[in-house]
Amino acid sequence: MPETPGRRLRILTWHVHGNYLYYLTHVPHDFYVVVRPGGGPGYAPLGPGLPWGRNVREIPADRVRDQRFDCVLYQSKQAYLEDRTELLSAAQRQLPQIYLEHDPPQQHPTNTVHWFQEPRGTLVHVTPFNALMWDSGCTPTRVVEHGVRLPPDVEYQGTIPRGIVVVNHLRRRGRRLGADVFDALRTRVPLDLAGMDAESLGGIGEVPNLELPALMARYRFFFNPIRYTSLGLAVIEAMMAGVPVVGLATTEMSTVIESGANGYVDTRIDHLADVMHELLADPELARAWGQEARLRALQRFGIDRFVRDWTAVLDEAVGAASPAAAEPAEVQS
Repeated sequence: MPETPGRRLRILTWHVHGNYLYYLTHVPHDFYVVVRPGGGPGYAPLGPGLPWGRNVREIPADRVRDQRFDCVLYQSKQAYLEDRTELLSAAQRQLPQIYLEHDPPQQHPTNTVHWFQEPRGTLVHVTPFNALMWDSGCTPTRVVEHGVRLPPDVEYQGTIPRGIVVVNHLRRRGRRLGADVFDALRTRVPLDLAGMDAESLGGIGEVPNLELPALMARYRFFFNPIRYTSLGLAVIEAMMAGVPVVGLATTEMSTVIESGANGYVDTRIDHLADVMHELLADPELARAWGQEARLRALQRFGIDRFVRDWTAVLDEAVGAASPAAAEPAEVQS
């Protein structure tokens, strides 16, 4: 049965995107994250890389069916189509259910029907673009845009006269994530690549989550070479740190970056290269664009708005209001 108004919810979920899960657990409910021995996709332990709050707990997969929950939050196709029947009891499978879709459709960009077809469930998209592209079928949908909170001491410096690119496994993920775009532009503009396996492309490698914003703030600009994916948290964190963003005018990027105001987006590689050279030659222009980027990020992607939106989704899903959920949950610092 749903919780009574004002009570904290017990939410079962999976560890799919660490940074997103960290921000999600600012919502003042209790989150139980499924883990397996040896980890594996969707089952890795939380780890020490982020300051997880006391409202986040790991739960072994073989103990899930013995616990009480108020809501199940799926975050991957495997969790919903396979793990649900293996791990959850029959009663747990009848609980209010939410599917958090992190990406746009990977097959046909407009005609792909989402596999979460639940008239009584909720399909949450992380960008309006994603919601537009997916065929959500019979499932009620909501959009909750990202929310970010950076350490208060992160400020833009721009003293490294280069651009910073942050993409995990760029070499393996190829054209969709813009490996060829990055390769073409780094022959014309000084660019450094950070992220998992960045070393294979001559990059600087993976940077700990809590250290990344400060590192990005030292670079003159942030470059996003990605053709087709969700709006990356690294883009928003760079903006929040006051770093001007240059990227492709595709997906949600075209609504976040206003060319000549808080960065520059285009689909013409030559134009992007020209703008990067302009930012390298004019530190004050970079700083001005970065200041505007920070303001827009605070307005659109602030953690308080994110918490309010998720609180409303959860309240609606379980059919109960939670007045106590107006403020973010306490998170260790």
